Amino acid sequence: MGMLRSMATISGFTLMSRLLGFVRDAMIAGYLGKSNASEAWVAAFRFPNMFRRIFGEGAFNAAFVPIFAGELEAKGKEEAEIFANRAFTILALVLMVGTLIAIPGMRGIMSVFASGYREIPEKFELTIGLGRITFSYLLCMALSAHLSGVLNSLRFFAMPAFAPVLLNLIFIVGLSVAVPVLGWATNLAGVGYVLAWCVFISGFAQLFLLFWTCRRKGMRLRFVRPRITPRIKRLFLIMGPGIVAASVQQMNLAFSNWIGSQNDGSNTYIYYSDRIYQLPLGVFGIALGIVLLPDITRKLRGGREAAAWHTLNRGMEMALLISLPAMVAMLVLPNEIIGTLFERGKFTPADTLQTAMTLMGCAAGLPGYVLIKVLQPGYFARENTRRPMQIAAVAVTVDICVSLLLFPHYKHIGLAMATAVSAWVSVGLLAYGLRRQVRPDAQLRRRLWRIIVASTGMGAAVWAAKGLFAGWFASGFALKACALALVVVFGLAVYAGLALALKATSLAEMRRGVSREKE
Repeated sequence: MGMLRSMATISGFTLMSRLLGFVRDAMIAGYLGKSNASEAWVAAFRFPNMFRRIFGEGAFNAAFVPIFAGELEAKGKEEAEIFANRAFTILALVLMVGTLIAIPGMRGIMSVFASGYREIPEKFELTIGLGRITFSYLLCMALSAHLSGVLNSLRFFAMPAFAPVLLNLIFIVGLSVAVPVLGWATNLAGVGYVLAWCVFISGFAQLFLLFWTCRRKGMRLRFVRPRITPRIKRLFLIMGPGIVAASVQQMNLAFSNWIGSQNDGSNTYIYYSDRIYQLPLGVFGIALGIVLLPDITRKLRGGREAAAWHTLNRGMEMALLISLPAMVAMLVLPNEIIGTLFERGKFTPADTLQTAMTLMGCAAGLPGYVLIKVLQPGYFARENTRRPMQIAAVAVTVDICVSLLLFPHYKHIGLAMATAVSAWVSVGLLAYGLRRQVRPDAQLRRRLWRIIVASTGMGAAVWAAKGLFAGWFASGFALKACALALVVVFGLAVYAGLALALKATSLAEMRRGVSREKE
């Protein structure tokens, strides 16, 4: 399966998940708006996600996938399965112990993670209650990420990409059925508890789905007696710097949550803006990283370094082709996007304005976020997690310093801008560290300025188009949605036309150069 086809599989299901996620978040915004319950929910959901990125798709998979792919390449499926079983067992044991400690200790944890909430006892107690329910999500999703890594290494991308759809489906059912049946439409704390139990149920649903898929594909993962073999030792050795790097990054998220808790509403505004800019990052950026890591690993293990770095260059090209116009669109249409998706019920026009300005701050770093996902496999494929750890530490230091500088003046908008600055610092350092192995090739350099020109032209066209629909954007949801859809489709058409006219891309060339490439 070529990279484009694999990306299309992952991106298609991810897009489905994100679109359902918008429905979910629109429903949450309508019920909770900016309230104590919304702030408590954001903190309770963020906390297990923070650790999931450390122990799941973060450090663990960055170390596991290259070793597992290497075992497949060198020793075959049977030996790879033995290694996967041992890694699965050890990960599960560590997470179980952590869960048993964290749930009863949630009061102390939230005293640090959301210290600003302690001034409002109702908000603080609700955060603790929701956090105890949602924390099991870490156990399920870290193990699910491990199973996804196994399937991706075997080149089965569909089910790991589909699994997150379950989360949003369960949320929508919970909000559509459970809340009305319980009569909690005006009970904000009750809605928060429904959301927390939806997280709990979806975690186990995703884990079961991926476990069943692994067995169907012939990889019979199971609990075994833990043994510290040379490969497991190697896994821990590579994981060490990765855990530090991921921990540093997630500590930065915890810092952002802490500083955001000092200003009423900041965490809510950041949450909803994050949902928008995460769409292109999740649909394309993460998909690129998922596909590139096993692909580059196999090529390097096979002694095909030139092919590996060619693949990385094409990954950077695709990243910029997608993320630059997405950034421009978010800078031009922030109020229209947020107002259409979330402004209803308790989510007011004032909330729309604050969230839109936060989105603009995040959008400035979008190409950087996507390029990070593309460049990191260049390190992980060589089992090098130490350099990304060092780069993460520098980037987080920059983020914290810029946050402290901007938050007193710009609040949540300053936090978003700090994250964008940090992302570009990471890109610069990651690219510099790979300079001896890979540099932008002639095709990438030739097409970069054309992508920039096409994106700028699209931005101008979208700016003019939104003025024509100003009356619609000031009307009800139906007209707002129609106006946004028309402007977005128009922008996509303009960008596609400019990109093809300027030869910023060629689908035929990309298909020949990547999708048809022999493995």
